[in-house]
Amino acid sequence: MSAEQQGQKFLASVEHYFDKAAALTDHPSGLLNQIKHCNSVYSFTYPVRKGDGYETITAWRAEHSHHKLPVKGGIRYSIEASEDEVVALATLMTYKCAIVDVPFGGAKGAVKIDPKNFSEEELQRITRRYTTELIKKNFIGPAVDVPAPDYGTGAREMAWIADTYLAFNGEQIDALGCVTGKSVAQGGIRGRTEATGLGVFYGLREACENAEDMKELGLEKGISGKRVVVQGLGNVGYYAAKFCQEGGAVLVGFSEFEGAISDPGGIEIDKLMEHRRDTGSILNYPGATNLDTREDGLELECDILIPAALENQITRENASRIKAKLIGEAANGPITAPAEDILETMGIMVVPDVYINAGGVTVSYFEWLKNLSHVRFGRMGKRFEAGAYEKILNVISTKTGKEVTQKEYESIARGAGEKDLVYSGLEETMINSYQQIREIWKSKDKVPNLRTAAFINSIDKIALCYLELGIFP
Repeated sequence: MSAEQQGQKFLASVEHYFDKAAALTDHPSGLLNQIKHCNSVYSFTYPVRKGDGYETITAWRAEHSHHKLPVKGGIRYSIEASEDEVVALATLMTYKCAIVDVPFGGAKGAVKIDPKNFSEEELQRITRRYTTELIKKNFIGPAVDVPAPDYGTGAREMAWIADTYLAFNGEQIDALGCVTGKSVAQGGIRGRTEATGLGVFYGLREACENAEDMKELGLEKGISGKRVVVQGLGNVGYYAAKFCQEGGAVLVGFSEFEGAISDPGGIEIDKLMEHRRDTGSILNYPGATNLDTREDGLELECDILIPAALENQITRENASRIKAKLIGEAANGPITAPAEDILETMGIMVVPDVYINAGGVTVSYFEWLKNLSHVRFGRMGKRFEAGAYEKILNVISTKTGKEVTQKEYESIARGAGEKDLVYSGLEETMINSYQQIREIWKSKDKVPNLRTAAFINSIDKIALCYLELGIFP
């Protein structure tokens, strides 16, 4: 299937989910159409010098909804990128931001290249020219459109974007807020690197805390002891696996582009990553069994499956072979609409991408706030809090006669630093958002699953923005 066909399939799935949820609301059709359709798409090409010649680069930036500004969404570098895929991802970002109460509209960008085929210098030229094209059309800015990393990009590319934007807008005091996902040295925020994977863990942990839902799946309450399979060991997959393992889950299988492995006794994630760095592959990991194909990894028997690669991974063809009881969509759109219908009949619970991978945009929001406020989180209060807790411990020690150990002092008498506050804010966001969508799922008639509930939740919130403006009476 071509990249264009994959993108069309992905967009069709997103629109199917929207239509399914919209039919269960009372909003007028005109308002629903406004929410559904993409507001702006900028498609462009530009030349970049490569070796002794030039290569023409195709790129996009889609701004799905302007009900709140700025719009927000990552930029991916992928040879498989297409306009429909970018629009689908921008659309999901709109709903995702609404679900986790982040005040952004949705956006997304892509550059149609394979980064491995370009040198660092060439990638820098591609990134800076891409940013310049966005500046020309007012498709970037701290109050307009704020990109972030995605597949194939990271803090390095975000630094190039910020530097290019600053070159054109040096007088803007908030210019660093034009992009998030930067390194801490470049104005980023502590905790952003692991944010999406950590959000996946918080979301899965919250889902597993409901004893009633777990009983329906034939599972015990809590994430501890759950057998987990992860597809994709990029940033999101790695951190999702790491935090799940630290939370007591057992990692029994992994799938990557080079193949898949399994070990019912459990695989240590950091040892696996070390093995992959040394050998270039997850295959032949000591104690694990190599599977015949990478697709076999998705079909391992487990309690929780975490697809953390790309879209359209679980389809009509392989859905009936999935043996997980719960799926957490760490990637965007890994399950197609026809596949979800099959999974539903099999009694498999899906925690949808539009909620569970929102950790990245949540912490990007925190970074944006940091850039606008020009102060590191925790700087004002950390020492004061630590001093107050120390005084309390001293009073307790004096009144009880029990001496407080140094270890107890260090664990209790401390103020919250930036990472502490980011983790706390993300945990609060993921817990509250899950409870909101679960309440819709369980309390409203004809809401079949968490995904439909999540879409209803986002549609209602976006609709309220328009209705309060009096645009749709």
